[in-house]
Amino acid sequence: MQPADLTLTQAATAIGARTLSPVELLDAVLERIERTEPHLNAYAAVHGEQARRAARTAADELAAGRHRGPLHGIPMGLKDLIDVAGTATGAGSRLREGHRADTDSTVAARLAAAGAVLLGKTHTHEFAYGLTTPQTHNARDPHRVAGGSSGGSAVAVAAGSATFALGTDTGGSIRVPAALNGVVGLKPTYGLVSRHGVTALSWSLDHVGPITRTVQDAALVLTELAGHDPRDPASVAAPRTPYLPGPDSDLGGLRVGVPRTYYFDRLAPDVEHAVRTAIDHLAGLGARLIEVDIPLARHVQAVQWGLMVPEATAYHEPGLRTAPDRYTPEVRALLEAGTLLSAGDYLRAQRARTLMRRAWAQLFTGIDVLAAPTVPATAVPAGQETLTWADGTTESVADAYVRLCAPADITGVPALTLPTAGDTGGPAVGLQLLARPFHEALLLRVGHAYEQTRPAPAPAPAA
Repeated sequence: MQPADLTLTQAATAIGARTLSPVELLDAVLERIERTEPHLNAYAAVHGEQARRAARTAADELAAGRHRGPLHGIPMGLKDLIDVAGTATGAGSRLREGHRADTDSTVAARLAAAGAVLLGKTHTHEFAYGLTTPQTHNARDPHRVAGGSSGGSAVAVAAGSATFALGTDTGGSIRVPAALNGVVGLKPTYGLVSRHGVTALSWSLDHVGPITRTVQDAALVLTELAGHDPRDPASVAAPRTPYLPGPDSDLGGLRVGVPRTYYFDRLAPDVEHAVRTAIDHLAGLGARLIEVDIPLARHVQAVQWGLMVPEATAYHEPGLRTAPDRYTPEVRALLEAGTLLSAGDYLRAQRARTLMRRAWAQLFTGIDVLAAPTVPATAVPAGQETLTWADGTTESVADAYVRLCAPADITGVPALTLPTAGDTGGPAVGLQLLARPFHEALLLRVGHAYEQTRPAPAPAPAA
């Protein structure tokens, strides 16, 4: 196996055993970037020389016996919304031309303290306001969409041009591209990971989390990211939890909710087959499957847009006033639409969110984990704007991709997507697992058990 194809866990083990140096690993990943970027375009900027200095520093520290932990010397990418002092945070927009961050975001600082090596900034849909990342191409098929808005991060991880990466998730923007590129994406509980120094889309829905190749890798990254930060008003002082899953794959006693409603409505047949097969595999590991109804499901998309649109417009009010032509027409139209929503509309969405949170808390009294598809269809060809379902209804690609991810953002519960196993390298399908707030360790245990007992998905052929 080439060093660029190692999982974070494998690379950390090799570095710890002195069979691989951070410099060797970085050189392999930079070579992969050079080879794949012409047809994938995952990166907004690659900081090769800065990364080489950091890798040499990591190698020197390890040689001197200073080991900072499993991320020490591991190359990673950051979504181009995440501030790193002295570098641009372009947010995929002409509005940010010439921007340089003065200080590190909290997540960038924590990863740097853990010894991770920054490769560069990965592409995002403009200001994270979209579900395709149009400038980036799917790692499995460059003629298909990457998913968004963390498309660059997911493609980099899938292609081996980053060992792990960070994304943000407001309506599914970690999980959608992770699912479409066949990698793992974790949206933590709202408030568990700081958003200080991360460009906002919708402050009451925004989350930051890892995109990795395996569930265990996601646990390693979350361990470094989680923790209270007084600079983020939403940050929660949750107890420190060991996130790393153990080797046991026995899920005996686990109650897995299988939705009767919402998550299996308007679904591509290949997605439904793959996800139901994955859920049956959880039952084979000892889990008890319980059919459940999703509460207030018909209100999900109205609440999602009713919260996100006015909050995004409020954040961008200065830019809309002073430089509206520097936004893309698509994003500008969405931002201008936010001016048409009244304060009453926004408050009604907030009240509905409160009801949803209560209803979902009640849902999780009867189950431990909810299992469902991550997105209702695989990656569509670039330029395709709509999907037509078996019942004859038509839905925009953006609405389809956000539909099954939005509930976790509205309610703030943690959600994990991982690839369904045994595929042959074709379009990837994601299994989504959700749990009650601050139960990331449970999600990671269940995901790891599934991952360890099924054939590994085929690697991205574009790599």
